[in-house]
Amino acid sequence: MILYPARCFMKRAHRLRRPDQFRRARREGRTFSTSLLLLNVVAGRRMRTRCGFVVSKQIGIAVRRNRAKRRVRESVRLVFPRIAPGYDLVFVVRSAGVINAPFAAIQDAVEGLLRRAQIWRSAPAPDMSVKSPGEPPIPSDQH
Repeated sequence: MILYPARCFMKRAHRLRRPDQFRRARREGRTFSTSLLLLNVVAGRRMRTRCGFVVSKQIGIAVRRNRAKRRVRESVRLVFPRIAPGYDLVFVVRSAGVINAPFAAIQDAVEGLLRRAQIWRSAPAPDMSVKSPGEPPIPSDQH
């Protein structure tokens, strides 16, 4: 069994979890799309950005849907510091092509959608996990 550090996953506070949160983003938000993904953006009720991921059963069996969702979630996680705070985002996988597409293509689609939604920041946010000078440093290698 492989153990992954907690920092490899999107934090719970940064995810949409309840159906009403997804419905609000889909109903009230603006929509942007590419051939691979669709993005719904709505201003959040807090000053933190939260993301949700949706994959339709039309994409295929559960294994394929989960793989598509994991690939999109990871591409969003990598650029998360560049997303402006205060939004609820729902990424919808539109095509089974996400499963076999080069990861760079998924990253380009995510970045393009965020830029079109005008919530892409040119510089990433400062790392909030850095401790103040009086506290011991955070270990960089957690196994």
